[in-house]
Amino acid sequence: MVKSAPPRDEEGNIIEDEYSHMPALKAYICRTYKEMLYYDKLIKEPSREKLLPDPLTEPYYQPPYTLVLEMTGILVHPDWTYQTGWRFKKRPGVDYFLQQVGPPFFEIVIYTSEQGFTAFPIIDTLDPNGYIMYRLFRDATRYMDGHHVKDLSCLNRDLAKVIFVDWNAKSFNLQPRNALKLKRWNGNDDDKTLYDLANLLRAIATSEVEDVRTVLDHYSQFDDPILAFKENQRRLQEEEEKRLQDEKSKKSSLASTWSSNLLRRR
Repeated sequence: MVKSAPPRDEEGNIIEDEYSHMPALKAYICRTYKEMLYYDKLIKEPSREKLLPDPLTEPYYQPPYTLVLEMTGILVHPDWTYQTGWRFKKRPGVDYFLQQVGPPFFEIVIYTSEQGFTAFPIIDTLDPNGYIMYRLFRDATRYMDGHHVKDLSCLNRDLAKVIFVDWNAKSFNLQPRNALKLKRWNGNDDDKTLYDLANLLRAIATSEVEDVRTVLDHYSQFDDPILAFKENQRRLQEEEEKRLQDEKSKKSSLASTWSSNLLRRR
C-alpha cells in the first residue's frame, strides 16, 4: 500500500493531492486505482508517441524509404538447451542483406517484440557495420488481445514509404497493407530467403514507387511473396529474351531481304 499513501516531501511532510480531502480509506483506494491505470497503460501502450526522431534534413541524407524488421524469426532463430540456455542463430545472408538494402535505399529499423536487454547485444553482433539506424523493443509495442502489436503510425514516418517485414500477422494487424509477411525461419542452414528479399526490396526502391502499399497489396495475395517475386522475375526475363530474339530475327530477315534485292539488281 506504499503507492496508495499520500505523497511526502524530502522532510517527510504530507503533500496534498487531489485525494487529500477524501476520507483516508477512500483516498487510499483512489490512489491505488490511479496507479493500476498507470501501469496498465504502461504495459499496453508504446512508451512514447513518436518512436523515431524526425527524418534527417540537409546536409545529412535521409533514405527515401523505411524498412522495419522483426528480429526473431526473420534475422535470427532462437534455440534453447539445458546446457547453454537461450542462444540466437544468425540467418544465412544477413550481412549481404543489410549491405544491399541499407542506405541509400532504406533507413533500416529493428522493431521487435523482444525485450531490449535481450535484443540489444544480438543486434550489435548482427550489424557491426551499423546499417541498422534505429532499434525499437517490446516497450515500443502496443499490447492488444494478448499480443505485442507494432503500431507503425507511431514511427513518425510517411506510411507510403514504410515496409514492415515480419512472420506474425498479429504483429501488424493495425497496418496490414504495409506488411510483407514471410515464413518464420526455422534455423535451416540452406535458407536463401534474405538474398531474394534483398532483390525484391531493391527492385521497389530503384523503381521509386510513390506508395509501397500498392506493391505490397499485390504480394499479399500469395502465401510465399518471395517465391511469387522470383516467378515474376523469371517470367519478365523470359519475355525480355524473347523480345531480343524477335528483334534479332527481324534484323536477320531485313538483312536477307536487302541482300536478295541487291543481287537481283545486278
